[in-house]
Amino acid sequence: MTLDLDRRLLLQAGTFGIAALSLPGAALAFQSASGFSHGVASGEPTQGSVLLWTRYVSSGDTRLTAEVTDPATGKVVGGGSVTAMRDRDSIAKLVVDGLQPGRWYYYRFIAPDGSASPQGRTRTLPDGETAKFRMGVFSCSNLSFGWFNAYAAACARDDLDLVMHLGDYFYEYQVGKYPSAAEALPGRTIQPSNEILTLMDYRLRYQSYRADTDLQRLHQMWPMIAQWDDHEIANDSWQHGAENHQADEGDYETRKRIARRVYREWMPVSDLPDDHDQWKSYRIGDLATILLTESRLHARDEQLDLGAALKGQTNVEATLAAFRDQTWRDPSRTMLGMDQEAWFADTLKRSVGAGQKWQVWAQQTVMGNLRLPPQALGWIPESAPEIAKQRAAIGAMASKAGLPLNFDSWDGYPAARNRALKAAQAADADLIVLSGDSHNGWAFDLPTEGKPAGVEFAGHSVTSPGFESYFSGVGADTVAAALYETNPTLKWADLGQRGYMSVELTPDTASATWEFVGTIRERSAALSGSHKAVVQSGRRVMSAA
Repeated sequence: MTLDLDRRLLLQAGTFGIAALSLPGAALAFQSASGFSHGVASGEPTQGSVLLWTRYVSSGDTRLTAEVTDPATGKVVGGGSVTAMRDRDSIAKLVVDGLQPGRWYYYRFIAPDGSASPQGRTRTLPDGETAKFRMGVFSCSNLSFGWFNAYAAACARDDLDLVMHLGDYFYEYQVGKYPSAAEALPGRTIQPSNEILTLMDYRLRYQSYRADTDLQRLHQMWPMIAQWDDHEIANDSWQHGAENHQADEGDYETRKRIARRVYREWMPVSDLPDDHDQWKSYRIGDLATILLTESRLHARDEQLDLGAALKGQTNVEATLAAFRDQTWRDPSRTMLGMDQEAWFADTLKRSVGAGQKWQVWAQQTVMGNLRLPPQALGWIPESAPEIAKQRAAIGAMASKAGLPLNFDSWDGYPAARNRALKAAQAADADLIVLSGDSHNGWAFDLPTEGKPAGVEFAGHSVTSPGFESYFSGVGADTVAAALYETNPTLKWADLGQRGYMSVELTPDTASATWEFVGTIRERSAALSGSHKAVVQSGRRVMSAA
Protein backbone atom coordinates (compact mmCIF):
# COMPACT_ATOMS: atom_id res chain seq x y z
CA MET A 1 0.00 0.00 0.00
CA THR A 2 1.23 3.50 -0.81
CA LEU A 3 0.25 6.95 0.21
CA ASP A 4 -1.26 7.41 -3.25
CA LEU A 5 -3.64 4.57 -2.46
CA ASP A 6 -4.52 6.23 0.85
CA ARG A 7 -5.65 9.36 -0.93
CA ARG A 8 -8.59 7.37 -2.26
CA LEU A 9 -9.78 7.29 1.32
CA LEU A 10 -10.34 11.04 1.46
CA LEU A 11 -13.60 11.73 3.17
CA GLN A 12 -16.70 11.69 1.02
CA ALA A 13 -19.22 14.15 2.46
CA GLY A 14 -22.64 12.75 3.22
CA THR A 15 -25.60 14.42 4.87
CA PHE A 16 -23.19 15.62 7.57
CA GLY A 17 -19.64 15.17 6.25
CA ILE A 18 -16.63 14.82 8.51
CA ALA A 19 -14.92 17.79 6.91
CA ALA A 20 -17.62 20.02 8.37
CA LEU A 21 -16.59 19.02 11.87
CA SER A 22 -13.37 21.01 11.61
CA LEU A 23 -15.31 24.26 11.30
CA PRO A 24 -15.53 26.67 14.27
CA GLY A 25 -18.38 25.78 16.59
CA ALA A 26 -18.90 22.38 15.01
CA ALA A 27 -18.38 20.53 18.30
CA LEU A 28 -22.06 21.26 18.99
CA ALA A 29 -23.29 20.41 15.51
CA PHE A 30 -23.12 16.64 15.85
CA GLN A 31 -25.95 16.76 18.35
CA SER A 32 -28.34 17.52 15.48
CA ALA A 33 -26.47 15.48 12.86
CA SER A 34 -28.11 12.97 10.59
CA GLY A 35 -26.66 10.19 8.50
CA PHE A 36 -23.10 8.96 8.93
CA SER A 37 -22.04 11.45 11.60
CA HIS A 38 -18.69 10.16 12.90
CA GLY A 39 -16.98 8.23 10.13
CA VAL A 40 -15.92 4.60 10.37
CA ALA A 41 -13.57 2.43 12.43
CA SER A 42 -12.35 -1.15 12.60
CA GLY A 43 -10.78 -3.23 15.33
CA GLU A 44 -9.92 -6.56 16.90
CA PRO A 45 -8.46 -8.09 13.73
CA THR A 46 -7.72 -11.80 13.41
CA GLN A 47 -6.28 -13.81 10.52
CA GLY A 48 -9.72 -14.07 8.92
CA SER A 49 -11.96 -11.41 10.44
CA VAL A 50 -12.27 -7.81 11.55
CA LEU A 51 -14.86 -5.83 13.50
CA LEU A 52 -16.36 -2.86 11.62
CA TRP A 53 -17.94 0.24 13.25
CA THR A 54 -19.97 3.25 12.19
CA ARG A 55 -22.64 5.63 13.49
CA TYR A 56 -25.76 6.42 11.49
CA VAL A 57 -28.21 8.93 12.97
CA SER A 58 -31.86 8.89 11.92
CA SER A 59 -35.30 9.07 13.49
CA GLY A 60 -35.29 5.35 14.31
CA ASP A 61 -33.34 2.13 13.96
CA THR A 62 -31.75 1.83 10.52
CA ARG A 63 -30.60 -1.29 8.72
CA LEU A 64 -27.22 -0.74 7.07
CA THR A 65 -25.26 -2.84 4.58
CA ALA A 66 -21.51 -3.26 5.05
CA GLU A 67 -19.27 -3.95 2.05
CA VAL A 68 -15.67 -5.16 2.28
CA THR A 69 -13.68 -4.72 -0.93
CA ASP A 70 -10.40 -6.18 -2.18
CA PRO A 71 -8.37 -3.08 -3.20
CA ALA A 72 -6.47 -5.07 -5.83
CA THR A 73 -9.59 -6.09 -7.76
CA GLY A 74 -12.25 -3.68 -6.55
CA LYS A 75 -14.56 -6.62 -5.91
CA VAL A 76 -16.74 -6.98 -2.83
CA VAL A 77 -15.40 -9.98 -0.90
CA GLY A 78 -17.38 -9.77 2.32
CA GLY A 79 -19.81 -7.82 4.42
CA GLY A 80 -23.26 -8.18 5.88
CA SER A 81 -26.13 -6.19 7.30
CA VAL A 82 -26.38 -4.58 10.71
CA THR A 83 -28.76 -2.23 12.48
CA ALA A 84 -27.75 1.18 13.79
CA MET A 85 -29.91 1.22 16.93
CA ARG A 86 -31.20 4.38 18.56
CA ASP A 87 -30.91 2.88 22.03
CA ARG A 88 -27.21 2.29 21.35
CA ASP A 89 -26.58 5.90 20.32
CA SER A 90 -27.13 4.97 16.66
CA ILE A 91 -23.99 2.80 16.64
CA ALA A 92 -23.66 -0.17 14.28
CA LYS A 93 -20.98 -2.86 14.62
CA LEU A 94 -20.46 -6.22 12.98
CA VAL A 95 -17.69 -8.79 12.60
CA VAL A 96 -16.89 -9.72 9.01
CA ASP A 97 -15.47 -13.25 8.61
CA GLY A 98 -14.03 -15.16 5.68
CA LEU A 99 -11.17 -12.76 4.93
CA GLN A 100 -7.62 -13.68 3.94
CA PRO A 101 -4.73 -13.28 6.42
CA GLY A 102 -2.28 -10.41 6.21
CA ARG A 103 -4.36 -8.45 3.68
CA TRP A 104 -5.53 -4.87 3.34
CA TYR A 105 -9.22 -4.28 2.68
CA TYR A 106 -11.49 -1.33 2.07
CA TYR A 107 -14.91 -1.16 3.68
CA ARG A 108 -17.92 1.11 3.85
CA PHE A 109 -21.51 1.15 5.07
CA ILE A 110 -24.51 1.93 2.87
CA ALA A 111 -27.83 3.29 4.15
CA PRO A 112 -31.28 2.44 2.76
CA ASP A 113 -31.39 5.77 0.90
CA GLY A 114 -28.17 4.87 -0.94
CA SER A 115 -25.92 7.25 0.97
CA ALA A 116 -22.54 5.80 1.94
CA SER A 117 -20.19 6.24 4.83
CA PRO A 118 -16.61 7.37 4.25
CA GLN A 119 -14.47 4.52 2.98
CA GLY A 120 -12.27 2.89 5.58
CA ARG A 121 -9.17 0.76 5.33
CA THR A 122 -8.43 -2.24 7.51
CA ARG A 123 -6.04 -5.17 7.67
CA THR A 124 -6.18 -8.75 8.89
CA LEU A 125 -3.37 -10.24 10.97
CA PRO A 126 -0.68 -12.29 9.24
CA ASP A 127 -0.46 -16.06 9.37
CA GLY A 128 2.62 -18.28 9.23
CA GLU A 129 6.13 -16.89 8.75
CA THR A 130 6.15 -13.15 9.47
CA ALA A 131 9.27 -11.07 8.90
CA LYS A 132 8.09 -7.74 10.29
CA PHE A 133 5.12 -6.14 12.04
CA ARG A 134 4.67 -2.49 13.01
CA MET A 135 2.22 -0.89 15.44
CA GLY A 136 1.40 2.68 16.39
CA VAL A 137 0.77 3.03 20.15
CA PHE A 138 -1.18 5.92 21.69
CA SER A 139 -2.46 6.98 25.11
CA CYS A 140 -3.62 9.97 27.13
CA SER A 141 -5.38 12.21 24.64
CA ASN A 142 -6.97 15.22 26.36
CA LEU A 143 -8.70 17.27 23.67
CA SER A 144 -8.68 20.60 25.48
CA PHE A 145 -4.91 20.64 26.04
CA GLY A 146 -4.23 20.81 22.31
CA TRP A 147 -4.46 19.34 18.86
CA PHE A 148 -4.23 15.60 18.29
CA ASN A 149 -1.12 16.05 16.15
CA ALA A 150 0.17 12.63 17.18
CA TYR A 151 -2.75 11.07 15.31
CA ALA A 152 -2.12 13.31 12.31
CA ALA A 153 1.59 12.42 12.28
CA ALA A 154 0.83 8.70 12.33
CA CYS A 155 -1.66 9.15 9.49
CA ALA A 156 1.09 10.73 7.38
CA ARG A 157 2.97 7.41 7.30
CA ASP A 158 1.99 4.18 5.62
CA ASP A 159 4.13 1.49 7.21
CA LEU A 160 1.94 0.55 10.20
CA ASP A 161 -0.07 -2.68 10.35
CA LEU A 162 -2.39 -1.65 13.18
CA VAL A 163 -2.74 0.90 15.96
CA MET A 164 -3.28 0.49 19.69
CA HIS A 165 -4.87 2.83 22.17
CA LEU A 166 -3.83 1.92 25.71
CA GLY A 167 -6.25 4.15 27.55
CA ASP A 168 -7.32 7.65 28.50
CA TYR A 169 -8.91 7.94 25.07
CA PHE A 170 -10.76 10.88 26.62
CA TYR A 171 -10.99 12.59 30.03
CA GLU A 172 -14.07 12.76 32.23
CA TYR A 173 -13.52 16.15 33.88
CA GLN A 174 -15.69 19.24 33.61
CA VAL A 175 -14.56 22.20 31.53
CA GLY A 176 -11.94 24.20 33.44
CA LYS A 177 -10.74 21.34 35.68
CA TYR A 178 -8.02 19.58 33.63
CA PRO A 179 -6.90 21.61 31.81
CA SER A 180 -7.63 24.77 33.72
CA ALA A 181 -9.20 27.65 31.84
CA ALA A 182 -5.75 29.22 31.47
CA GLU A 183 -4.21 26.02 30.10
CA ALA A 184 -7.02 25.11 27.69
CA LEU A 185 -6.46 25.76 24.00
CA PRO A 186 -9.15 28.11 22.63
CA GLY A 187 -11.50 26.36 20.26
CA ARG A 188 -10.81 22.88 21.65
CA THR A 189 -14.01 22.70 23.69
CA ILE A 190 -15.57 19.51 24.97
CA GLN A 191 -19.19 18.56 25.56
CA PRO A 192 -20.87 18.35 27.94
CA SER A 193 -19.27 21.11 30.02
CA ASN A 194 -19.91 19.24 33.29
CA GLU A 195 -18.08 16.20 34.64
CA ILE A 196 -19.62 13.19 32.92
CA LEU A 197 -21.80 10.97 35.11
CA THR A 198 -24.88 9.86 33.18
CA LEU A 199 -25.42 7.74 30.09
CA MET A 200 -26.09 10.87 28.04
CA ASP A 201 -22.96 12.55 29.46
CA TYR A 202 -20.64 9.71 28.48
CA ARG A 203 -22.16 9.44 25.02
CA LEU A 204 -21.86 13.17 24.41
CA ARG A 205 -18.20 13.16 25.49
CA TYR A 206 -17.43 10.45 22.93
CA GLN A 207 -19.38 12.36 20.29
CA SER A 208 -17.35 15.46 21.14
CA TYR A 209 -13.98 13.73 20.92
CA ARG A 210 -14.83 11.77 17.81
CA ALA A 211 -15.72 15.02 16.07
CA ASP A 212 -11.94 15.55 15.86
CA THR A 213 -10.90 14.91 12.26
CA ASP A 214 -7.44 13.56 13.10
CA LEU A 215 -8.91 10.96 15.45
CA GLN A 216 -11.48 10.01 12.82
CA ARG A 217 -8.72 9.67 10.23
CA LEU A 218 -6.70 7.38 12.53
CA HIS A 219 -9.71 5.08 12.92
CA GLN A 220 -10.37 5.24 9.18
CA MET A 221 -6.89 4.11 8.18
CA TRP A 222 -6.09 1.23 10.55
CA PRO A 223 -7.71 -1.44 12.69
CA MET A 224 -7.35 -0.63 16.38
CA ILE A 225 -6.73 -2.78 19.46
CA ALA A 226 -8.00 -0.78 22.43
CA GLN A 227 -8.50 -0.96 26.18
CA TRP A 228 -9.71 1.65 28.65
CA ASP A 229 -7.62 3.04 31.50
CA ASP A 230 -9.06 5.18 34.28
CA HIS A 231 -10.30 8.39 32.64
CA GLU A 232 -12.81 6.56 30.48
CA ILE A 233 -14.49 5.95 33.85
CA ALA A 234 -13.06 8.35 36.48
CA ASN A 235 -9.55 9.27 37.59
CA ASP A 236 -7.62 6.57 39.49
CA SER A 237 -10.48 4.10 39.20
CA TRP A 238 -10.35 0.69 40.85
CA GLN A 239 -12.83 -2.13 41.32
CA HIS A 240 -15.06 -0.41 43.88
CA GLY A 241 -14.31 3.29 43.57
CA ALA A 242 -12.24 6.09 42.08
CA GLU A 243 -10.39 9.19 43.27
CA ASN A 244 -12.69 11.26 41.08
CA HIS A 245 -15.95 9.70 42.23
CA GLN A 246 -17.62 11.17 45.31
CA ALA A 247 -20.65 9.94 47.20
CA ASP A 248 -22.82 12.84 46.02
CA GLU A 249 -22.18 11.79 42.40
CA GLY A 250 -24.31 8.67 42.72
CA ASP A 251 -23.60 4.96 42.80
CA TYR A 252 -20.15 4.01 41.52
CA GLU A 253 -21.30 0.62 40.24
CA THR A 254 -23.88 2.40 38.08
CA ARG A 255 -21.21 4.75 36.76
CA LYS A 256 -18.98 1.77 35.92
CA ARG A 257 -21.77 0.04 34.02
CA ILE A 258 -22.48 3.20 32.05
CA ALA A 259 -18.80 3.76 31.25
CA ARG A 260 -18.33 0.16 30.09
CA ARG A 261 -21.48 0.28 27.99
CA VAL A 262 -20.64 3.52 26.21
CA TYR A 263 -17.02 2.51 25.64
CA ARG A 264 -18.27 -0.61 23.88
CA GLU A 265 -20.74 1.43 21.87
CA TRP A 266 -18.22 3.97 20.63
CA MET A 267 -15.05 1.89 20.29
CA PRO A 268 -14.36 -0.83 17.70
CA VAL A 269 -14.40 -3.56 20.36
CA SER A 270 -16.54 -6.60 21.03
CA ASP A 271 -19.83 -6.28 22.87
CA LEU A 272 -20.05 -7.78 26.34
CA PRO A 273 -22.55 -7.38 29.18
CA ASP A 274 -22.18 -4.02 30.92
CA ASP A 275 -20.78 -5.58 34.10
CA HIS A 276 -18.10 -7.66 32.35
CA ASP A 277 -14.51 -6.91 31.36
CA GLN A 278 -12.42 -8.55 28.71
CA TRP A 279 -8.88 -9.60 28.13
CA LYS A 280 -7.79 -11.34 24.97
CA SER A 281 -4.81 -12.27 22.84
CA TYR A 282 -3.90 -11.69 19.20
CA ARG A 283 -1.56 -13.89 17.16
CA ILE A 284 0.84 -12.11 14.79
CA GLY A 285 1.80 -15.00 12.50
CA ASP A 286 4.74 -16.87 13.99
CA LEU A 287 6.25 -13.59 15.20
CA ALA A 288 4.36 -12.62 18.35
CA THR A 289 1.38 -12.90 20.63
CA ILE A 290 -0.20 -9.68 21.87
CA LEU A 291 -1.78 -10.06 25.31
CA LEU A 292 -4.27 -7.30 26.10
CA THR A 293 -5.28 -7.10 29.77
CA GLU A 294 -7.71 -5.04 31.86
CA SER A 295 -6.34 -3.52 35.05
CA ARG A 296 -8.94 -1.07 36.37
CA LEU A 297 -12.46 -2.37 36.89
CA HIS A 298 -12.31 -6.14 37.04
CA ALA A 299 -10.34 -6.72 40.23
CA ARG A 300 -7.89 -3.92 41.01
CA ASP A 301 -7.49 -3.26 44.72
CA GLU A 302 -7.71 0.32 45.93
CA GLN A 303 -4.57 2.40 45.51
CA LEU A 304 -2.50 2.90 48.63
CA ASP A 305 -2.35 6.38 50.15
CA LEU A 306 0.95 7.06 51.84
CA GLY A 307 -0.14 10.57 52.81
CA ALA A 308 -3.09 9.16 54.73
CA ALA A 309 -0.85 6.58 56.41
CA LEU A 310 1.53 9.30 57.61
CA LYS A 311 -1.15 11.70 58.80
CA GLY A 312 -0.94 12.28 62.54
CA GLN A 313 2.04 9.93 62.98
CA THR A 314 4.93 11.15 65.13
CA ASN A 315 7.38 8.34 64.33
CA VAL A 316 7.56 8.79 60.56
CA GLU A 317 10.45 6.35 60.06
CA ALA A 318 8.64 3.51 61.85
CA THR A 319 5.39 4.28 60.04
CA LEU A 320 7.14 4.18 56.65
CA ALA A 321 8.85 0.90 57.49
CA ALA A 322 5.58 -0.75 58.56
CA PHE A 323 3.80 0.61 55.50
CA ARG A 324 6.55 -0.75 53.23
CA ASP A 325 6.92 -4.18 54.81
CA GLN A 326 3.28 -4.97 55.51
CA THR A 327 0.82 -2.85 53.54
CA TRP A 328 2.78 -2.22 50.33
CA ARG A 329 4.16 -5.76 50.06
CA ASP A 330 0.87 -7.47 50.89
CA PRO A 331 0.81 -10.53 48.57
CA SER A 332 -2.97 -10.50 48.29
CA ARG A 333 -3.07 -7.16 46.47
CA THR A 334 -3.82 -7.41 42.76
CA MET A 335 -4.16 -5.34 39.61
CA LEU A 336 -5.64 -8.02 37.37
CA GLY A 337 -7.36 -10.47 39.68
CA MET A 338 -6.30 -14.07 40.18
CA ASP A 339 -8.42 -15.34 37.26
CA GLN A 340 -6.83 -12.88 34.82
CA GLU A 341 -3.37 -13.57 36.27
CA ALA A 342 -3.92 -17.28 35.58
CA TRP A 343 -5.07 -16.51 32.03
CA PHE A 344 -2.01 -14.33 31.51
CA ALA A 345 0.42 -17.02 32.69
CA ASP A 346 -1.30 -19.70 30.61
CA THR A 347 -1.33 -17.53 27.47
CA LEU A 348 2.39 -16.85 27.84
CA LYS A 349 3.07 -20.59 28.04
CA ARG A 350 0.87 -21.32 25.03
CA SER A 351 2.53 -18.60 22.98
CA VAL A 352 6.05 -19.82 23.73
CA GLY A 353 4.96 -23.42 23.17
CA ALA A 354 3.57 -22.49 19.76
CA GLY A 355 6.91 -21.02 18.75
CA GLN A 356 5.92 -17.35 18.87
CA LYS A 357 9.10 -15.29 19.07
CA TRP A 358 7.77 -12.37 21.17
CA GLN A 359 5.16 -12.01 23.90
CA VAL A 360 3.87 -8.44 23.80
CA TRP A 361 1.87 -7.37 26.84
CA ALA A 362 -0.30 -4.35 25.98
CA GLN A 363 -1.61 -2.81 29.20
CA GLN A 364 -2.27 0.53 30.78
CA THR A 365 0.08 1.70 33.54
CA VAL A 366 3.86 1.88 33.88
CA MET A 367 5.40 -1.33 35.20
CA GLY A 368 9.01 -0.25 35.77
CA ASN A 369 10.18 0.80 39.23
CA LEU A 370 10.35 4.58 39.67
CA ARG A 371 11.39 6.37 42.86
CA LEU A 372 11.65 10.13 43.27
CA PRO A 373 15.26 11.41 43.38
CA PRO A 374 16.22 13.05 46.69
CA GLN A 375 17.13 16.21 44.75
CA ALA A 376 13.47 16.66 43.82
CA LEU A 377 12.68 18.66 46.95
CA GLY A 378 14.92 21.41 45.62
CA TRP A 379 13.16 21.43 42.25
CA ILE A 380 9.85 22.74 43.57
CA PRO A 381 9.64 26.53 43.16
CA GLU A 382 8.32 28.61 46.04
CA SER A 383 5.44 29.69 43.82
CA ALA A 384 4.31 26.11 43.16
CA PRO A 385 0.86 25.02 44.36
CA GLU A 386 0.80 23.61 47.86
CA ILE A 387 -0.28 20.19 46.56
CA ALA A 388 2.88 19.98 44.44
CA LYS A 389 5.02 20.74 47.48
CA GLN A 390 3.20 18.13 49.56
CA ARG A 391 3.58 15.47 46.87
CA ALA A 392 7.29 16.18 46.54
CA ALA A 393 7.79 15.99 50.30
CA ILE A 394 5.91 12.70 50.58
CA GLY A 395 7.68 11.35 47.50
CA ALA A 396 11.09 12.19 48.96
CA MET A 397 10.26 10.43 52.25
CA ALA A 398 8.90 7.43 50.35
CA SER A 399 11.99 7.19 48.17
CA LYS A 400 14.30 7.24 51.18
CA ALA A 401 12.33 4.31 52.60
CA GLY A 402 12.52 2.38 49.33
CA LEU A 403 8.95 3.19 48.29
CA PRO A 404 7.86 4.32 44.82
CA LEU A 405 6.63 7.61 43.48
CA ASN A 406 3.27 6.47 42.06
CA PHE A 407 1.03 3.99 43.87
CA ASP A 408 -1.50 4.00 41.02
CA SER A 409 1.00 2.28 38.70
CA TRP A 410 2.37 -1.27 39.07
CA ASP A 411 4.76 0.20 41.64
CA GLY A 412 1.80 0.24 44.01
CA TYR A 413 1.27 -3.51 43.59
CA PRO A 414 4.77 -5.05 43.84
CA ALA A 415 3.63 -8.59 44.68
CA ALA A 416 1.29 -8.65 41.68
CA ARG A 417 4.05 -7.30 39.46
CA ASN A 418 6.43 -9.95 40.73
CA ARG A 419 3.89 -12.70 39.95
CA ALA A 420 3.46 -11.44 36.40
CA LEU A 421 7.19 -11.19 35.75
CA LYS A 422 7.83 -14.60 37.30
CA ALA A 423 5.14 -16.01 35.00
CA ALA A 424 7.10 -14.62 32.06
CA GLN A 425 10.29 -16.20 33.36
CA ALA A 426 8.55 -19.54 33.97
CA ALA A 427 7.23 -19.53 30.41
CA ASP A 428 10.66 -18.59 29.02
CA ALA A 429 8.94 -15.68 27.31
CA ASP A 430 10.58 -12.82 25.42
CA LEU A 431 8.38 -10.27 27.15
CA ILE A 432 7.78 -6.77 25.81
CA VAL A 433 5.51 -4.61 27.98
CA LEU A 434 3.72 -1.67 26.33
CA SER A 435 2.09 0.89 28.58
CA GLY A 436 0.68 4.41 28.73
CA ASP A 437 -0.90 6.48 31.54
CA SER A 438 2.12 8.46 32.76
CA HIS A 439 2.20 11.05 29.91
CA ASN A 440 5.97 10.64 29.52
CA GLY A 441 8.21 8.27 27.59
CA TRP A 442 10.12 5.61 29.52
CA ALA A 443 12.28 2.59 28.70
CA PHE A 444 12.79 0.09 31.55
CA ASP A 445 14.47 -3.22 32.07
CA LEU A 446 12.13 -5.46 34.07
CA PRO A 447 14.05 -7.83 36.33
CA THR A 448 12.56 -9.79 39.18
CA GLU A 449 14.42 -11.66 41.91
CA GLY A 450 17.70 -10.63 40.28
CA LYS A 451 16.99 -12.09 36.84
CA PRO A 452 15.80 -10.41 33.61
CA ALA A 453 12.12 -10.91 32.86
CA GLY A 454 11.60 -8.53 29.94
CA VAL A 455 11.60 -4.87 28.98
CA GLU A 456 9.07 -2.07 28.98
CA PHE A 457 8.37 0.56 26.34
CA ALA A 458 6.11 3.13 28.01
CA GLY A 459 4.51 5.68 25.70
CA HIS A 460 4.25 9.42 26.10
CA SER A 461 0.91 11.17 25.78
CA VAL A 462 -0.92 12.54 22.77
CA THR A 463 -1.56 15.85 24.59
CA SER A 464 -1.65 15.50 28.40
CA PRO A 465 1.18 17.16 30.38
CA GLY A 466 3.48 14.90 32.35
CA PHE A 467 6.15 14.68 35.04
CA GLU A 468 7.78 17.86 33.78
CA SER A 469 4.82 20.01 34.85
CA TYR A 470 5.80 19.56 38.51
CA PHE A 471 9.38 20.72 37.93
CA SER A 472 8.97 23.49 35.38
CA GLY A 473 11.94 25.47 36.67
CA VAL A 474 14.46 22.64 36.31
CA GLY A 475 16.05 21.48 33.06
CA ALA A 476 14.77 18.18 31.67
CA ASP A 477 18.33 16.81 31.41
CA THR A 478 18.92 17.53 35.11
CA VAL A 479 15.73 15.74 36.12
CA ALA A 480 16.44 12.78 33.82
CA ALA A 481 20.00 12.37 35.13
CA ALA A 482 18.73 12.26 38.71
CA LEU A 483 16.05 9.73 37.77
CA TYR A 484 18.63 7.46 36.13
CA GLU A 485 20.86 7.64 39.21
CA THR A 486 17.99 6.80 41.56
CA ASN A 487 16.39 4.12 39.35
CA PRO A 488 18.98 1.75 37.84
CA THR A 489 16.44 -0.20 35.75
CA LEU A 490 15.37 3.01 33.99
CA LYS A 491 17.30 3.14 30.73
CA TRP A 492 15.80 6.24 29.14
CA ALA A 493 13.16 8.89 29.81
CA ASP A 494 11.68 11.86 28.00
CA LEU A 495 10.09 14.39 30.30
CA GLY A 496 8.55 17.04 28.12
CA GLN A 497 7.38 15.98 24.67
CA ARG A 498 4.10 14.68 23.28
CA GLY A 499 3.51 12.18 20.50
CA TYR A 500 3.19 8.43 20.04
CA MET A 501 5.25 5.24 19.88
CA SER A 502 5.87 3.09 16.85
CA VAL A 503 6.80 -0.48 17.79
CA GLU A 504 8.48 -2.81 15.31
CA LEU A 505 8.86 -6.57 15.72
CA THR A 506 11.18 -8.79 13.68
CA PRO A 507 12.39 -12.31 14.50
CA ASP A 508 15.65 -10.88 15.88
CA THR A 509 14.70 -7.58 17.50
CA ALA A 510 11.86 -5.63 19.06
CA SER A 511 12.15 -1.86 19.05
CA ALA A 512 10.19 1.20 20.08
CA THR A 513 10.56 4.62 18.53
CA TRP A 514 9.12 7.53 20.49
CA GLU A 515 7.92 9.99 17.85
CA PHE A 516 7.76 13.60 19.08
CA VAL A 517 5.38 16.16 17.61
CA GLY A 518 6.66 19.72 17.31
CA THR A 519 3.65 21.29 19.04
CA ILE A 520 0.14 20.62 20.25
CA ARG A 521 -0.88 24.29 20.44
CA GLU A 522 -1.15 24.59 16.65
CA ARG A 523 -2.45 22.00 14.24
CA SER A 524 0.47 20.27 12.49
CA ALA A 525 1.52 16.75 11.50
CA ALA A 526 5.22 17.66 11.64
CA LEU A 527 7.56 15.70 13.90
CA SER A 528 10.42 17.33 15.80
CA GLY A 529 12.51 14.25 16.54
CA SER A 530 12.49 10.71 17.88
CA HIS A 531 14.25 8.24 20.16
CA LYS A 532 14.69 4.51 19.60
CA ALA A 533 15.22 1.63 22.04
CA VAL A 534 15.94 -1.97 21.03
CA VAL A 535 15.94 -5.39 22.66
CA GLN A 536 17.53 -8.44 21.03
CA SER A 537 15.69 -11.75 20.93
CA GLY A 538 16.55 -13.85 23.97
CA ARG A 539 18.34 -11.02 25.82
CA ARG A 540 15.41 -9.59 27.82
CA VAL A 541 17.36 -6.42 28.60
CA MET A 542 17.64 -3.20 26.62
CA SER A 543 20.49 -2.83 24.17
CA ALA A 544 21.89 0.16 22.31
CA ALA A 545 19.74 1.38 19.43
